[in-house]
Amino acid sequence: MIVLGTKPLTLAKCAAIAAGAKIRIAPEALARVTKGAEAVAAIVTKGDAAYGINTGFGKLAKERIGDADLAQLQLNLVRSHRAGIGEPLPEPTVRLVVALKIASLLHGFSGVRAAIPQMMADMMNAGALPYIPAQGSVGASGDLAPLAELASLLIGEGRATLKGKVLPAHEALAKAHLSPLVLGPKEGLAILNGTQVSTALALTGLLATQRTFNAALIAGAMTVDAAAGSDAPFDPRIHALRGHKGQIDVATALRSLMQGSAIRTSHLLGDDRVQDPYSLRCQPQVMGACLELLRHAAGVLITEANGVSDNPLVFPDSLEVISGGNFHAEPVAFAADQIALAIAEIGNLSERRIALLVDPATSCLPAFLSPKPGLNSGFMIPQVTAAALASENKQRAHPASIDTIPTSANQEDHVSMATHAAFRLHAMVRNLAGIVAIELMAAGQGIDLRAPLKTSAPLALAHAVLRSRVATLTVDRPFGEETEMVMGLVQSDAFAKAVGQTNLPQLLVSESFA
Repeated sequence: MIVLGTKPLTLAKCAAIAAGAKIRIAPEALARVTKGAEAVAAIVTKGDAAYGINTGFGKLAKERIGDADLAQLQLNLVRSHRAGIGEPLPEPTVRLVVALKIASLLHGFSGVRAAIPQMMADMMNAGALPYIPAQGSVGASGDLAPLAELASLLIGEGRATLKGKVLPAHEALAKAHLSPLVLGPKEGLAILNGTQVSTALALTGLLATQRTFNAALIAGAMTVDAAAGSDAPFDPRIHALRGHKGQIDVATALRSLMQGSAIRTSHLLGDDRVQDPYSLRCQPQVMGACLELLRHAAGVLITEANGVSDNPLVFPDSLEVISGGNFHAEPVAFAADQIALAIAEIGNLSERRIALLVDPATSCLPAFLSPKPGLNSGFMIPQVTAAALASENKQRAHPASIDTIPTSANQEDHVSMATHAAFRLHAMVRNLAGIVAIELMAAGQGIDLRAPLKTSAPLALAHAVLRSRVATLTVDRPFGEETEMVMGLVQSDAFAKAVGQTNLPQLLVSESFA
């Protein structure tokens, strides 16, 4: 059970919520929310114009709305903003969207009644989630179209998912023993406005990237062993002289993973190779730089998850309604672009190591890792698949944050494209999982070809996980389904769990985000 409204959200809490943990709202947080709602009621009674409470929206903000139409104003807002299209967001992401919106409202500056976040929590705990199409947000003024689907479920309109089944919203609420709400002044706008969709997409993309990063680091160590490479480039003295924390951490992990390998020791005798290719010896520099990007992105996203990003904001103590721009998701867009760059580079390096392994000139192993090359093609085409996936990720890695298209009759004349930036991470990290899966299979084959020499104890554990699904290659066989199976192991963090998390660098190093 994750309690919202007291301590800040952490990456671990976000992961638990996405995975299905139930939530509870702290009573003191609901008291803050009620204070904000009372401020909105006082503003309505006072009669002064306040954006989004008794005015139109965006370019229509100059239009004053009478008290009798305030409820209709919020209803029209929700209905008109349900303009998204495309495939639905996955359930883990949607769960996090709802939780992040609740957390934002619980600060008490959004002017909604306590019934709004409580209803969201009840829906989530009952398994009733909004059906949110993936396309339609430009990341300012917040994630309007996708968040309109959340507001729509609250009022019993649109579509919902209940335990994985798509239903009309009113039917899903009925099955969850919940009744639709009628939105009051400001409430529709408070729900629609904010960065929760782009942030949830970026966070779930980051968490998937962390798992794949772990597997890529293990695969890289296995490849060094399979190629009988040197561990001298991982000497701590080298990395201490440069000073980058991520580089130092990756080098430490590689030393730990390879310690005690008889294959590596064999490199010291009778091997005329002086230096390994960059894809082997520069792993601390490249993977360490990627780790630093992921750590920075994690800090930005956790800060965003704990902030208030709707507009306008209601300050109960002074009865002020202040319009600003917290809905602009530029920090999220930059963070997502950083994650995308890291994904692309992790894949680039992994693919180069696969290419090294299948080339006898660089691996000193049979061509294409086949015991009988010529008659058999071995890992020739899996390397081509890895190259295709790496190329696709390079295309997807173009920064989304530098794009902007004016919307709302130029009232919203600069937008972040954060939602697109974050959404594409999920396809990219799946591609990366495919590349890493192929490397794990190739490296595992290389280690088998080094018999009777044995790998290190940690890598032997990873090798055993691989062999639990995929046998050593003796003659040609189809690779596609086997690659998909190993991808599942990568995505579930099975390899990291096998070698032990203490052998791997942690994504977050600051206790404030731990």
